[in-house]
Amino acid sequence: MPVLSEQIMKNMEKIGYRIVGPNKHSAVKICSWTRNSLRGRGVCYKEKFYGIQAHRCLQMSPAVPFCTNNCLYCWRLRTATKPEWSGPADDPDIILDEAIQAQRKLLQGFAGNQEAQDKFYEAERPNQVAISLDGEPTLYPKLNGLISEVLKRKMTAFLVTNGTMPKVIENLTQPTQLYISLSAPNKEIHKKTCQPLLKDAWERLQKSISFLQNFTCNTVIRLTLVKNLNMTKPDQYAKIIDKSNTKFVECKAYMCVGGSRKRLKYEQMPSHEEIQTFAKQVAEHSGYKIKDEQKESRVVLLTR
Repeated sequence: MPVLSEQIMKNMEKIGYRIVGPNKHSAVKICSWTRNSLRGRGVCYKEKFYGIQAHRCLQMSPAVPFCTNNCLYCWRLRTATKPEWSGPADDPDIILDEAIQAQRKLLQGFAGNQEAQDKFYEAERPNQVAISLDGEPTLYPKLNGLISEVLKRKMTAFLVTNGTMPKVIENLTQPTQLYISLSAPNKEIHKKTCQPLLKDAWERLQKSISFLQNFTCNTVIRLTLVKNLNMTKPDQYAKIIDKSNTKFVECKAYMCVGGSRKRLKYEQMPSHEEIQTFAKQVAEHSGYKIKDEQKESRVVLLTR
């Protein structure tokens, strides 16, 4: 029996998801920046910062129903959240094949769009996989196999995790880029912001961050910042960041979209100027400096 109910799957499809795989625990969804890139209306900040092609990016997750946090700022559906894996796990090659096919079907509306002609046929053959769409991917028991399958197909793999599964991080097959979300400067604010389902979530996160120095791929700590919640104490963020020796840091504004609108106010979404100020404060307290930014995404990039 699928972990996701028929009603939840219907609700997800209404907002653009496509559920893939025989056991229905994986999904794909077209990113708004992929659409913008196809229309020639700008690209994702990851293209500007890291060189991926936004129109060829496959945004997916192998663990849609499973997550160890209930973050207030999460725009996703949270009705299906489970803190540990249950049921059978689909094989990585099947998930990836079906995700690519689903993405192609979702993109068909661009086939006759004159603005998209230059990029449409490339978009049908994605070369970048963002394992970040929904849920916590480190709960998927075949994650190493999925990363290996992506790389075997000459695609890049960007993995985003909340860091609550340090044993998985410690033994992870290296992706092209590894993100760990640091959503608070201390345990108290982490509990309030992320509403973790694991009692030792903060300690697990710190352990995962400590493993970043063992990776040779690009590593990123991402701060998703919400006014009057976790956008505070830049010196404490800086202390954690310095210890991690991560290659990059992203200071990014919470965006008031999706399900988060039920939990947070529009006024809690920082402006780009406020993100710039906070990023400067983090830099002043750390060994990192500002390298780049993208105003449209309200994000500032730091590096050593």
